[in-house]
Amino acid sequence: MAEQSFDVVVLGGGPGGYVAAIRAAQLGMKTAVVERENLGGICLNWGCIPTKALLRSSEINHLLHTLDAYGFAADNIRFDIGKIVKRSRAVANQLSGGVKHLMRKNKVTVFDGHGKLAGKGRVAVAKDGKPVADLAAKHVILATGARARVLPGIEPDGKLVWTYREAMVPDIMPKRLIVIGSGAIGAEFASFYLNLGAEVTLVEVLDRILPVEDAEISAFVRKAFEKQKMRILTGAKIQGLRKGANEVTAVIEAGGKVQEITADRVISAVGIVGNVEDIGLEGTAVKVERTHVVTDPYGRTGEPGVYAIGDLTGPPWLAHKASHEGVICIEAIAGMHPHVMDVTNIPGCTYCRPQVASVGLTEEAAKKAGHAVKIGRFPFIGNGKAIAMGEPEGMIKTVFDAKTGELLGAHMAGPEVTEMIQGYTIAKTMETTEVELMETVFPHPTISEAMHEAVLDAYGRVIHI
Repeated sequence: MAEQSFDVVVLGGGPGGYVAAIRAAQLGMKTAVVERENLGGICLNWGCIPTKALLRSSEINHLLHTLDAYGFAADNIRFDIGKIVKRSRAVANQLSGGVKHLMRKNKVTVFDGHGKLAGKGRVAVAKDGKPVADLAAKHVILATGARARVLPGIEPDGKLVWTYREAMVPDIMPKRLIVIGSGAIGAEFASFYLNLGAEVTLVEVLDRILPVEDAEISAFVRKAFEKQKMRILTGAKIQGLRKGANEVTAVIEAGGKVQEITADRVISAVGIVGNVEDIGLEGTAVKVERTHVVTDPYGRTGEPGVYAIGDLTGPPWLAHKASHEGVICIEAIAGMHPHVMDVTNIPGCTYCRPQVASVGLTEEAAKKAGHAVKIGRFPFIGNGKAIAMGEPEGMIKTVFDAKTGELLGAHMAGPEVTEMIQGYTIAKTMETTEVELMETVFPHPTISEAMHEAVLDAYGRVIHI
């Protein structure tokens, strides 16, 4: 087998890997991507994109059951879970095909198979255990992503206990569901199935749901979920699962009491671990900590010529973080001296109902970091567009440094906040203070006006509450 030479070889074609490959090609580097499954990675094929398609269907189901509030009526409302899943898969397939087109457009060579380091500057590619390519490269970027964490006693079996994969292509529409873990993945699936009519129990080992969010936002979302009839157990531990023919009983300890809850299916959403196995790290100076590869701010590992980006390198496990890391890594390789990424400027979004979005420090984190803070809040009930839309349940919270006026963080819950958070993200990236934000003119009527009011409230100038 003849060796093929490249400037850059990327292991993994997810949002970190394929973006890094495109940027490398733009800079004139001969580039290859090795992908063992589907271009676009987990995000595009089994994560971010198809779950949004599913959630859109559940939102429509919710709207159809609240038509009377808008002056409409409909009879015999029903859905076909198979068609909902089919649409979700079609969306993912369309976008995966789009990535293939981008690879061809940018003249990036794609190898279908499993890649692993095979010595200095070399990558071996195999498919179904058989060698298919021997690659040489000056620079190798590891972008192999992550997978669902498995905890003893609640191991997924593909039938009664699901990971996110089975939850996206359900064999049945469960009438009763237990979701273990209330981070973004758990909250989204809990919301999806709840809005399709399932009886959902959300179990979280920590003392509140959405634990990485600001405490007020977590409390707001919990209240909204419970209003929608979701059962929530926090400070709860799963002691074990008992499986029947087509149902499973969870033994749960919470609040000093042990209870049993029976459901048709259980979704395990207890975090992720990096895909560090079988990629040739043995015998290299690449350092791995808690299943994630350690890098410097430019993606460099301890092994010269080997880099790592994306979920493989640890939190936040976000597609947009991976893509940005890919660009930084390539531009550093090209000697362009890119700015390092400030993780406090990376927004996070959760697409449950209500949506959740945030950027920067929570109030608690800001205080722990030594900041004296000014806090602003604004409820959507004071926003005309939100009321007109029939979506008045929401809030925005801003955190400012009391001495300098620096925007330290912004936190939101409500309709379309995942689209609005970028306004605060831009403000943070540009190191905007409260002065510029207060002087900014927001269009009326929009929900985004609540962002302005939350800034004004931090300084005693709020208008509409």
